[in-house]
Amino acid sequence: MRLLTSLATLCLLAGPAAADSFETIKINAGQALFDNECRRCHAVDAQDASYGPPLENILYRAAGSYADYDYSIALEASGIVWTPAALRAWMADNAGFMPGTKMRHVGIQDRTVQDFILAYLTSISQQDNSQISD
Repeated sequence: MRLLTSLATLCLLAGPAAADSFETIKINAGQALFDNECRRCHAVDAQDASYGPPLENILYRAAGSYADYDYSIALEASGIVWTPAALRAWMADNAGFMPGTKMRHVGIQDRTVQDFILAYLTSISQQDNSQISD
């Protein structure tokens, strides 16, 4: 809750550009939360080593499709596309969302934290797949 209060205060101080500033704040907060919650296993740049697949361009990518990563059979065969809704469900409970996944994860239940991480993941997703819906 302190994070939300701090963000609201920063937006009030930002003045007329608050909408743009709030989006930047969400992305920056999302990056910090990603670094805290996800970075120990996932890089955002394919050039950086990581245990799990890199998450750059994850938005609207088919699940289990990053080349050179050994996914679980369950994930590869899922047919899931990483929409914001699918990513949110994954963050909340990946083992419940995808039984048979090999990823070990502590769920991120807080929707605000999910929102911030999604804002960050969106910011590092460059492809235009807007025709795919949530």
